[in-house]
Amino acid sequence: MTRFRVAVVGTGHIAEEAHLPAFAAEAGRTELVAAVDIDAERADSFAVRHGIPAAYTDLDAMLRRERPDLVVLCSPPAAHLDAALSSLRSGAWVWLEKPPFLSLAEFDLVEAAERQGGPYASVIFQQRSGSGLRRLVRQLDSGELGRPLVAQAVTTWYRSPEYYAVPWRGRWDTEGGGTTLGHGIHQMDLLLAVLGPWAEVRAMAARLERDMDVEDVSTALVRFESGALATVVNSALSRREESYLRFDFSEASVELRHLYGYGDADWTYTPERLRAVDGAEVRSSHTALLPGLLDAMDRKERPPLSGRNGGREALELVTALYQAAFTGATVRPTDLLPDNPFYQRLHGGVPEWARC
Repeated sequence: MTRFRVAVVGTGHIAEEAHLPAFAAEAGRTELVAAVDIDAERADSFAVRHGIPAAYTDLDAMLRRERPDLVVLCSPPAAHLDAALSSLRSGAWVWLEKPPFLSLAEFDLVEAAERQGGPYASVIFQQRSGSGLRRLVRQLDSGELGRPLVAQAVTTWYRSPEYYAVPWRGRWDTEGGGTTLGHGIHQMDLLLAVLGPWAEVRAMAARLERDMDVEDVSTALVRFESGALATVVNSALSRREESYLRFDFSEASVELRHLYGYGDADWTYTPERLRAVDGAEVRSSHTALLPGLLDAMDRKERPPLSGRNGGREALELVTALYQAAFTGATVRPTDLLPDNPFYQRLHGGVPEWARC
């Protein structure tokens, strides 16, 4: 079994609270060799605190000197494209935080830089890793739950004005989008994991409270290829925070209530007798997601949540929601082509929204 050399780019909260525990749990398969941050003091402090032997402010210098096998991108979204391309060209695989990129155009540039057998870039949708979701998908595939009919995906979170005072937040050119892209993308990704490909989207978005370029709320109606209908709500203004999914199948209703991660107890089945209890509980987390990436690296195979059938799916749905909301049109997958301005940037150049 290979032991992979890992570099962490971006040394903020998400790296410290989510990524370091994940790599500590896989210490037999990974070795942290470098930390990178544009703030030298922060990079040095992070490296010292966590016993990482080298700290850098320059990604390219780190790639030349350390030759990591895996680069973890925990930096703001606007920095992802160049860092991912540089890492892939150096031969390093990439594991990147959401939102992965600022547009489908950027996603496709990175996919084009991948090579058969690796390196690949994989997106961190850690909520895919929980045992509750995997059981639900197995039950749906077996036919036990019947066919999907109606669904809800609700991300009602609260982000204060101080949260958006951070210079790169709330801007199309640095964050990429608002609460739809930055927060709701997780529940929307789970919606896709269960219901599969979507067929059309209608939507609305608004700036109701926060003084910024992007939206602080959005809503959508989604029709899936199966015929199932779903509602989506994304909010950064909700004082009682919740992440909620509901799936109504012809034989059962299944609900998930949590905030930033879930366990088996957070799922509710009606009727209760249809709840599956096979296997051990796995809480959704970076720690639970990482082994799948390392396994793919060992096998030199495309990892989960990468490429057109992985990490791109959620960004496609987000893009469709923005286009539908900003134009009033119904959006279909065939609309999201390179000549579409929303393929290039999520505001689509719509004058009311494109200010930066």
